[in-house]
Amino acid sequence: MKLKRALKFAIPIMLIVAGIAWWYLNKEFQEVPELHRLYMAIGAALLSGILSWFLFPEEPKE
Repeated sequence: MKLKRALKFAIPIMLIVAGIAWWYLNKEFQEVPELHRLYMAIGAALLSGILSWFLFPEEPKE
């Protein structure tokens, strides 16, 4: 059930990272164009999702 693992770990981590990245970039880096800040937040979310997918183990098969 790979979808279950994605829903349990990867997607929530991606959403949290995207939200924090967007907040921090808007707070500290106003001189960077908004579209570039959006791209950076999306990139951070995708990278964290990929890393969490491989770092969190699969559930043991019975």
